Amino acid sequence: MNSNERKVGTVSRGIRCPIIREGDDLATIVTQSVLEAAESEGFALRDRDVISMTESIVARAQGNYASVEDIAADVKAKLGGGTVGVMFPILSRNRFAICLRGIAMGAKKIVLMLSYPSDEVGNELVSLDKLDAAGVNPYSDVLTLEKYRELFGVNRHEFTGVDYVEYYSNIIREAGAEVEIIFANQPRAILNYADHILTCDIHTRARTKRILLAAGAKAVCGLDDIMTAPVNGSGYNEKYGLLGSNKSTEDKIKLFPRECKDLVLEVQKRVLDATGKHVEVMVYGDGAFKDPQGKIWELADPVVSPAFTDGLIGTPNELKLKYLADNDFKDLSGEELKAAISASIREKKNDLVGNMASQGTTPRQLTDLIGSLCDLTSGSGDKGTPVVLVQGYFDNYTN
Repeated sequence: MNSNERKVGTVSRGIRCPIIREGDDLATIVTQSVLEAAESEGFALRDRDVISMTESIVARAQGNYASVEDIAADVKAKLGGGTVGVMFPILSRNRFAICLRGIAMGAKKIVLMLSYPSDEVGNELVSLDKLDAAGVNPYSDVLTLEKYRELFGVNRHEFTGVDYVEYYSNIIREAGAEVEIIFANQPRAILNYADHILTCDIHTRARTKRILLAAGAKAVCGLDDIMTAPVNGSGYNEKYGLLGSNKSTEDKIKLFPRECKDLVLEVQKRVLDATGKHVEVMVYGDGAFKDPQGKIWELADPVVSPAFTDGLIGTPNELKLKYLADNDFKDLSGEELKAAISASIREKKNDLVGNMASQGTTPRQLTDLIGSLCDLTSGSGDKGTPVVLVQGYFDNYTN
């Protein structure tokens, strides 16, 4: 056994930081927090460590906020202020409810078209079993609110206990607009009710807009087209608009952070200056994974990582140790097996696409994988660790 061989692979550490406020020098705070954690815990930074910051502290430092009045003004300006078809929103008190208030304040009537049996990220309105029992085809059938209630009654969300159909209806009425609700999955269905459309889907938005415009809609916006510039001095996001926003107060949202490549480069530079180590740095929001119990796919942000250093571009280039052990080297064991596998890893090509020995490795972008690890490490509640340090991620069996 090699005496200086490392016994630990990847380590993910939540790094405690001060509470971040608008205008704070985030590059200084993040760098200092990581260096202080290293000193207090007795570990050293290494080349290719990854320092990750939650998008929320970046947006907060940028002061990237908007009010429901700002949203209302933008929706009215872009969609006319009359009847607006609002389609495919996700079912979320934190993510969409406050946006809906602003949208409804900017219209006389909202025709709300909900996808079913679940929203885009897996929040269920009605179970597939209930659809089967009712003989409903979600791909083609358009249901009115009356038909939905007749067939399925009240359906409360498994985790929040909220009947989102009623909840969203009440938000629209309280904002001063009329409301009509339909359930459909074909984008064109909305055009029987409205021709000024706000489509609220996240990952399918380009296709939805294309279909609506081809079918004759007069005006089509996505959430990524609302709040793309300041309204009355508000925050904004020129690339993603309202996508990736979160509730901040009862009347205000925190938008997804604006362009922040300069921030990740600055943290990288400061760590290099302080330690001589070349680390990678990224900003992350939601991880990208699916919950098997509630069927919810986590990714309500437009991307996992809005900014990262260039060393995080690409996908993993890994061999499957199980495959090598069970196939190429099935007759070897002990030190012989270890030496053979180590040699395979050292000699692996830079692109393993199509190589059987890489099958079963995770074909996802590095930033999506590391962002998911960081999201699970930092949690979404009161851990107080909005920065995560990942060490050894790029190690392999030979290091």
